[in-house]
Amino acid sequence: MSDRLAVLFQYLLPKQALTTIAGKLAESEAGSLTTRVIRWFVKRYGVDLSEAVDSDPVSYRSFNEFFTRPLRPGARPLADADFVSPVDGAISQFGAIERDQIFQAKGHHYSTTALVGGDSQLASRFDNGAFATLYLSPRDYHRIHMPVDGRLTRMIHVPGALFSVNPATARGVPGLFARNERVVCVFETDFGPFVLVLVGATIVGSMATVWHGTVNPPRSGALREWSYTDQSIVLKKGEEMGRFQLGSTVVMLLPQDTLRFNPAWAPERPIRMGEMMGSKGGGG
Repeated sequence: MSDRLAVLFQYLLPKQALTTIAGKLAESEAGSLTTRVIRWFVKRYGVDLSEAVDSDPVSYRSFNEFFTRPLRPGARPLADADFVSPVDGAISQFGAIERDQIFQAKGHHYSTTALVGGDSQLASRFDNGAFATLYLSPRDYHRIHMPVDGRLTRMIHVPGALFSVNPATARGVPGLFARNERVVCVFETDFGPFVLVLVGATIVGSMATVWHGTVNPPRSGALREWSYTDQSIVLKKGEEMGRFQLGSTVVMLLPQDTLRFNPAWAPERPIRMGEMMGSKGGGG
């Protein structure tokens, strides 16, 4: 199927209903049926269960429990770097933010203000900064970790669409990552702010953070926000900060002259949580 047809089909799909149904099925505990589904998924997508704390499909009570499985200690050592990759996956795009515009795919940009849910004051802190868009495929490890030490200040749940976030859809849906439902996490660090955005997608039943638990559902259709300025929620580089129930995308924003990307990084390159993302300094 061509990219154009695949995208058109998504406009016609009842994405919210499909996602709700998929979420309920994924959290159900159906015994041997759950095990058969997990075995099929492992074979279909080439999941490496040898890295998991528990490598036996029978041990998982639900598909979600399998999908958000923890890795065994030492499976993802942290590089000796200022910034590390927060996820396993593939690089969709990365580089410099052009004033307030983030590159999505050929012919498509979107604004930092749209991404963070309309807060232009927050978005302006990343003018001419750096961004990284990282795609998690179904086979990947789906916990999200801190790329650098940070203190949580805000979380914003932005309602939106639930298009797929695969590369074909990124090429075909304008402003995809600022249209889909997302959870915007704002941190302060020694170098200033950074934002880590968890982007929802079709069939992604929920997104969760370690400090809040499940953020969605519910899906009220209204923007929701939490402030943590009166608390001391500090997460160290490499610590888990959240997880997806089924695969999706993470978008990071950093201020100008903060990050010099790993020269080995390139669009579509596979990445692993904990590998070097970059070093402090400008240069994009």
